[in-house]
Amino acid sequence: MSDWIAHLQQLGAHFPDSRHADFGDPDQARRAHDDTVIMPLVHLAILEVAGADAERFLQGQTSAQLSLAKGDFAAPTVFCTPKGRMLANAQLLRIAEGRYWLLMDRELIEPLRKHLAKFAVFYKAEITPRDDIVTIGLIGREAPALVETRMGLRPPTTWQQINQDERVVLRHPGQKPRLLLCLPHDEAVSVWKTLARHATPVGNAVWQLHDIQAGLVWLNAAHQDTYLPQMINWEALGGISFKKGCYTGQEVVARAHFRGQVKKRLIRGQLDGATLPENGTPILDAEGKSLGEVVSAEIDGYGQVEILAVMTTRDDLAEPLSVAGQHLKRLKLPYPLERVDPESLASSGQAG
Repeated sequence: MSDWIAHLQQLGAHFPDSRHADFGDPDQARRAHDDTVIMPLVHLAILEVAGADAERFLQGQTSAQLSLAKGDFAAPTVFCTPKGRMLANAQLLRIAEGRYWLLMDRELIEPLRKHLAKFAVFYKAEITPRDDIVTIGLIGREAPALVETRMGLRPPTTWQQINQDERVVLRHPGQKPRLLLCLPHDEAVSVWKTLARHATPVGNAVWQLHDIQAGLVWLNAAHQDTYLPQMINWEALGGISFKKGCYTGQEVVARAHFRGQVKKRLIRGQLDGATLPENGTPILDAEGKSLGEVVSAEIDGYGQVEILAVMTTRDDLAEPLSVAGQHLKRLKLPYPLERVDPESLASSGQAG
């Protein structure tokens, strides 16, 4: 990873902190409206689970149905505590027989590795952070054609994957085509050089903004052991199989679903100011009571803040709502709050 950071710095990238990279363009979010853009996804990373028992091991740990991971469907999934609280959410990729990748927030790679290692000792499975794999994002109408012509890989549909060994292309939900590339470092250097001739380099905040607009949150260290999966609408995104056998936290997750006991939900909103709230900033009603908290925030192409927040599902709210002194306007999510079974996504070959 350090070699990749050094390479990006040579290309003019700045790193204000460990989670963000940018190329000094104050209009980067607006740039994505009109142009195809490319960005280093330095906030994401890969955790590999490999071995003769890798499938059986993961089947008992995560909400995904492992039998659906055949190298095409790349399921959104989640790892929970016995009480059903999320330790991490991820995208599950099958790279080869007995070898799986978990794409997730970089901050949770080591905590999840330590958690899974406690159980992996009973299986023939090794858990390894893949710091040698680079993640790159590409957004725009021309993104699929660029990847197909310049990389020789035909981009898949949403929540699907296509790969040649460790060259992986994923498609994430969004208003415009959003492709995520996972590549070994040396190839990432050459692919970036090729694609950047046809796409404008921007910071990964643009990718995170498009996650917000897609109603998709990737947990980081601030969110661990806090929410049930349904509180981030994970079942509406096909991230929970209610048809599989037992996994850690399943009983609580299933009970919350079938008994309708989810009292908080992920909402999308826009603030009337340009001050980015930190994760955990409370949403307040007119009486100053906390209704929930911000889990993701970025500035859009018009200079306004867009957020995702986990908030109460109550209807009797004292309006107006605010975040850090800024008025909160609720925005519509791009999907209905209905259960989507990953089994149907896998069989249809698309997720939206």
